[in-house]
Amino acid sequence: MASSSKGKKQDEVPKWLREARAKWEYTGKVRPPFAKVPQAGQRSVWDFPRPPALERESREIVVKHSGSTLATTTSALAVLETASPPTYYIPPEDVNRKLLVKVPKQASLCEWKGNAEYWALKTESAYPIAWSYANPFPPFEKLTDYLAFYPQKLECYLNQERVIPQPGAFYAGWITHDLSGPFKGEPGSGHW
Repeated sequence: MASSSKGKKQDEVPKWLREARAKWEYTGKVRPPFAKVPQAGQRSVWDFPRPPALERESREIVVKHSGSTLATTTSALAVLETASPPTYYIPPEDVNRKLLVKVPKQASLCEWKGNAEYWALKTESAYPIAWSYANPFPPFEKLTDYLAFYPQKLECYLNQERVIPQPGAFYAGWITHDLSGPFKGEPGSGHW
């Protein structure tokens, strides 16, 4: 019975998507020659796996906008994917949802996590600042209803360090001093 359950979960991810996943060149097994060598106390994003890994993050995360705190947690989940800085997902109970509104009719598909829903500030409802997954693909079910925030649009802190946004408007990784790149989103990195 366990094997049929596993087969059913695998079927939730469309075949075309499983085939697309298999074509990635960089998977965290070998660093490419252009990867920077990490300094003492750093992790290379080129050692992160693909498919991505989930990692518990107990350091304090704070997300603010114009003096208002949107989220504070020490119970985040980090998604670690080859070539990208971590994206932090915050438990729904640690997010001030009174300040947010779901953006209607805006969604996207992540090849690893599934269909995303977007969130905006109530005062600026046309501009998404966060997203979540109501029904993520396996094995990312732990992310259900957790929110990830765009550091390009907010003040985001990890362990009191103001993060640098991942390059590009599409990605939302958080760059901190303990990471080495280069990072996906920089010019010419679309195929990473």
